[in-house]
Amino acid sequence: MIKLGVNIDHIATIRNARGEYHPDPYNAAKFAIKCGADSITIHLREDRRHIKDEDLKTISLNKKIPLNLEIAANNSMVKIALQNNPNFICIVPERRKEITTEGGLNLKKNKKKIKQIVSIFNKKKIRTSLFINPNIQNIKLSKEVNANCVELHTGKISNKVKLKKKYKNELKQIIKCTKYAKSLGIEVHAGHGMDYKTAKILSQISEIKEFNIGHFIIGESIFFGLKKVLKNFKKILN
Repeated sequence: MIKLGVNIDHIATIRNARGEYHPDPYNAAKFAIKCGADSITIHLREDRRHIKDEDLKTISLNKKIPLNLEIAANNSMVKIALQNNPNFICIVPERRKEITTEGGLNLKKNKKKIKQIVSIFNKKKIRTSLFINPNIQNIKLSKEVNANCVELHTGKISNKVKLKKKYKNELKQIIKCTKYAKSLGIEVHAGHGMDYKTAKILSQISEIKEFNIGHFIIGESIFFGLKKVLKNFKKILN
């Protein structure tokens, strides 16, 4: 069974627009799990533009919510992650001025630092994935830093699918990377920019074990409700 992780960052975005308390990301996390999500993803950004420290604390305390925490590769975020002890961690690149995560980690440039961080989380037995662009070099480097999981950035193929452009080359590259990762014993996840169509295309790749989807789910739920949208995704993925 392919697992579905639901990113609830934009529940917090809506809440923060009024500077009040509704909608509550914690309630959203509980409801998403109740509706069939396998895990909840939140990105605690350094500028706290959506998820806040209190959100992380509240959600992580509920052990019935499998939590995947996205963080930047810096010491302060590592410290916060260890204090809250999430089930899973995904190390992502972060730029202050970006609207959303624009690409994968630069493993070549930051290899030593990321290896040290992965080692810390491995010792704590926290499954740690690296958010990477789908290319063979990144898979090799992920193995070298002892990551046992990667999440492939699917933004490029997702955009092409949405714009009805040719995407076969991107799909071939993703397939190539997933097969290579599996041969190295690395679990493969996928995330970023996906909608129903992209999820259906990528779900045919047996090596991908988990999809993490956020923006489209929250946006589509405005019209059809979260329960219905999650049911649709679970049907597509399996």
